[in-house]
Amino acid sequence: MLRQPQGKRTLNQNLMLASSSAFVAGITDVVGLLAFLAFTSNITGHVANLAKNILQQNFNTIIMFVVWLLMFMMGSFVSNFIVQSLKHKSFYKAHSAPIILEIVVLLFVAIYGHNFYQETELERKIVISALLFAMGLQNGLVSNISGGLIKSTHLTGLFTDLGGELADWMHPKTKESETVKNKIYVRLTILTFFIFGGLAGGYFFNLYEFKVFYFVPVILLTILYYDLLPVFFHKVFQVIYPTKTKNIKN
Repeated sequence: MLRQPQGKRTLNQNLMLASSSAFVAGITDVVGLLAFLAFTSNITGHVANLAKNILQQNFNTIIMFVVWLLMFMMGSFVSNFIVQSLKHKSFYKAHSAPIILEIVVLLFVAIYGHNFYQETELERKIVISALLFAMGLQNGLVSNISGGLIKSTHLTGLFTDLGGELADWMHPKTKESETVKNKIYVRLTILTFFIFGGLAGGYFFNLYEFKVFYFVPVILLTILYYDLLPVFFHKVFQVIYPTKTKNIKN
């Protein structure tokens, strides 16, 4: 999922990346809404609230929403900066580093929420900021990897793109219907797994509260592990059949 850059990716690689990242986003968004009464995987609602509070001149609240918007943007900035800095060494390292950082942030939320959270307003603002930063990391990364095809943390643009692509696919003058069809598959996968993630997040939050955030990094680790499997099996093959490996190289 992470080894191939944009332009060289297969449909299956994009579908796996879309499903796993959208599932994470769905869980995070619904759990954030239940725990803090705030969206934590997108900023559309925060922009609307910012405008409302500017009109009402609620300066403390204005600052809070500005910080949340900046945290999401900063996550995307950091993600893309890391990718640009490391991609000359390895696309896998460049793409996995933002996910590792996202795992660290989500583990912080899980540990703090489970053991220390006292439901104060300051704590609420800090945890929401951390979650928005993590989702900015993820959204910036998957968008970079897929060339803008996958944006897993919000659905407004997805429905816009899906509507346009359905029109293209159904139009009699469309020539490259296979390409358009593949994009539709990716959009529907994102939508489906975001909903599944939201349902799972809501159900398990009612049972385990902040412990849900211990599960989310496990999903992200599977994304990292998936690309390591071929390397692992190749090394095992080298150990078991060193002669055959040398012959293959020769």
